[in-house]
Amino acid sequence: QVQLVESGGGLVQAGGSLRLSCAASGRIFSINDMGWYHQAPGKQRELVATITSGGSTNYADSVKGRFTISRDNAKNTVYLQMDSLTPEDTAVYYCRADLRSTTWPTFYRYWGQGTQVTVSS
Repeated sequence: QVQLVESGGGLVQAGGSLRLSCAASGRIFSINDMGWYHQAPGKQRELVATITSGGSTNYADSVKGRFTISRDNAKNTVYLQMDSLTPEDTAVYYCRADLRSTTWPTFYRYWGQGTQVTVSS
């Protein structure tokens, strides 16, 4: 009944930009924090950026100054603008939303299916 759908991934040259989107849909009562994570082959999933319902943001040191997280509460959507991309940014990017559905009375962490970002040198 609740799902997160990501889009915007792809192949880009070093120094280029991509904008990822993640829309939550279904029987949603409210959404708290949202965020983006990435996972490179053979490594654990790591936090990239988070944003609270009030708009406060937090970034991993590796992306500060290059990435920008934002959200549109009316659309239940979170974005990740990625600039000055490097090959080290290559990974699967996952959207995360802490939300409460209309059928369960507690917040639960939902994950998107992941979208591949590949940065060529």
